Amino acid sequence: MRSAVPVRVLIVTLLSGLLVSVGLPAVAQTVREQPPASCPNELLPPPPVDTSEEPPPGQASPEPLPVPDQPAGGERMAECGVVVPPTAPAPPQPDPAAAWLVQDLDSGQVLAAKDPHGRQRPASLIKTLLALVVIDELSPEQVVVPTVEDANQECTCVGIVAGSRYTVEDLLHALLMRSGNDVAHALGTALGGVPTAVGKMNDLAKRLGATDTRAATPSGLDGPGMMTSAYDMSVIFGYAMRQPEYTDAVGTQHMDFPGGTGQPAFPIYNDNQLWGSYEGFLGGKTGFTDDSRHTYAGAAERDGTRLSVIILRSEQRPVRMAEQAEALLDYGFALAASGAGPVGQVTIPSSADVASATASESNGDDVSAASTSASDPFGTTGWIVTLIVIVIVGVGLFVGHRKGLLQRPDA
Repeated sequence: MRSAVPVRVLIVTLLSGLLVSVGLPAVAQTVREQPPASCPNELLPPPPVDTSEEPPPGQASPEPLPVPDQPAGGERMAECGVVVPPTAPAPPQPDPAAAWLVQDLDSGQVLAAKDPHGRQRPASLIKTLLALVVIDELSPEQVVVPTVEDANQECTCVGIVAGSRYTVEDLLHALLMRSGNDVAHALGTALGGVPTAVGKMNDLAKRLGATDTRAATPSGLDGPGMMTSAYDMSVIFGYAMRQPEYTDAVGTQHMDFPGGTGQPAFPIYNDNQLWGSYEGFLGGKTGFTDDSRHTYAGAAERDGTRLSVIILRSEQRPVRMAEQAEALLDYGFALAASGAGPVGQVTIPSSADVASATASESNGDDVSAASTSASDPFGTTGWIVTLIVIVIVGVGLFVGHRKGLLQRPDA
């Protein structure tokens, strides 16, 4: 009885023949051009005003995030300008912001918006995404010892001291109350390093359905590819306002923050100016960089209705950001009381849904690896060996053929 020829030997023999007869085909690369944007910031934020978004030497800038065929939140969320119910009065004026959105925090209904999916930079609003990762992965009692690099970040800073000991709970409050870039970096380090932390922030954004959002830094300092939209920040902020640890931090107006080793504690105060000036205010987040300009997130409650407002790329003139936020919240409460229909829907997943998506992603990676191994009995190493053998056989056949020609007598 003849023994069966191993499968790999057959593959080597066949592929060797192909090498000799036709050679290996070139790999074709398909290039797709991004269709022109119908709205000015449908694809990208405005050009940066400085060099903060230049990638490190030898690295390319990230490609723009794809624009979904169907806008999240409904068809009207694709509009570039002001989006209000047909019978609604005009939004408050002046309106210096490039984009904003007012939503009902409980139902997710969008009461009014302006360029809701226009891509802008978040500045420190992205710290909300970092805070959510911290809440999910770090214990409030865990001690963090900042490095020199953590403590020496470009400020706004709280004033952490390298080598001192801080709890995650204290750092989370400082992150959201005082928008400390030093604290953001320290928490990023505690999450496995800044690149790892940014990766986790972007993974969470995807699980939340924030398809316009990409973090480049944990603090919101501008970096290559950084972007978000008013719709996405409404999703992220709305989800955060359902997490007790987050609402406790943004709802804290004053705390004594630990000093460095051997130093006394010192007071820090919430930098959100709507505290004490807006009835029913629940908390929020502010932001600013030269590229993003002023950004804002805030929430308030009246007569059982909870609303939030997101403002992106605005200026302090002709009215201050706090006054812009107050005016938009007032406008939102008036629309809600009038019974005007929504113009869209912010879909905010539950914590259980996000946890399930996280587990599915992890299991999917394992299943994918196992499936690849099962469907490819050679494995990666086996195929590498096979290709090496193919090359050796091909070279051997070529050399043998040449040698035969050289040894043939002349005619």
